[in-house]
Amino acid sequence: MEFPDDLRYSSDHEWLRRDAEVFVLGVTDYAQDALGDVVYVGLPEVGRHAQAGEPIAEVESTKSVSDVYAPVSGEIIEVNEALRDAPELINRDPYGQGWIVKIRPDGDDAGADLMDAASYRDLIAKS
Repeated sequence: MEFPDDLRYSSDHEWLRRDAEVFVLGVTDYAQDALGDVVYVGLPEVGRHAQAGEPIAEVESTKSVSDVYAPVSGEIIEVNEALRDAPELINRDPYGQGWIVKIRPDGDDAGADLMDAASYRDLIAKS
């Protein structure tokens, strides 16, 4: 499994990548593998304010339905519309084309409490 070093990770198996003033959010390679074949993604409304720790999206697979949690608080400024027609992008490219939302964080220190790749690897090794 792949866990890029330039990302931050939550204990709920989401990743964040800072892109200027915005965070791009998706689910990790570990999460997509555990889910199995993704068949549907429920996306939030653009403009919605997300609170850290609350569910903001839903990923349905052939095995289960899982919530995607906001690792940071902020405004959802974009959703990945391609997932509506091709939810399997999460399986094929979880860190690229399979991103889920973009969030403009409330503060400059948003995401500071998230794990680096080494810490995330340690977390899933204990699972």
